[in-house]
Amino acid sequence: MLGSKALLVINGAAPKTVAAGETHLGVKVISTSGDEAVIELSGKRQTLRVGESPVSQGGNGGASGGGSRIVLTESGGGHFMTAGQVNGRAVQFMVDTGATFVSMSVADAERMGLNYKSGRPVRMSTANGESAGYHIKLSSVRIGDVAVYEVDAVVSPQAMPFLLLGNSFLSRFQMKRENNVMTLDKRY
Repeated sequence: MLGSKALLVINGAAPKTVAAGETHLGVKVISTSGDEAVIELSGKRQTLRVGESPVSQGGNGGASGGGSRIVLTESGGGHFMTAGQVNGRAVQFMVDTGATFVSMSVADAERMGLNYKSGRPVRMSTANGESAGYHIKLSSVRIGDVAVYEVDAVVSPQAMPFLLLGNSFLSRFQMKRENNVMTLDKRY
């Protein structure tokens, strides 16, 4: 959402702002309010909500790994939140350009069945001070249809409300931010 307009990404095209009553590439915006827009596509209406799912663009359609672009909308307070997957398990991420690695709590690692104790013990400096943790490799980190493989991560005993999407993932993308939209284009 950008004011009273919806920011739409349709079939990998560039993001476009569309006001209620307008149509873009076959998608008609019926109404917008707060953090949602009602659209009509092929005669069917659906409600889209900000941050409900990431947008990925530019898929190559091949077996080699899906899309190459992720578009995220700010979730408030300058934060970019998105649903994703670690090793095929659903998680909630917050983009953190200050984090060296993808970071998660012991509770998250256990919920996902990760054998983090076989990882390398490490000392970590966090916003809450020094703590002990484990350095591990994640087989895959996925947002939408964009996947990255063999991603470094740390597991911390501190409780965390979500996983931090750190630079071990982000550095594999060219990152661009315009107003409240972040675009990540995969580096090859």
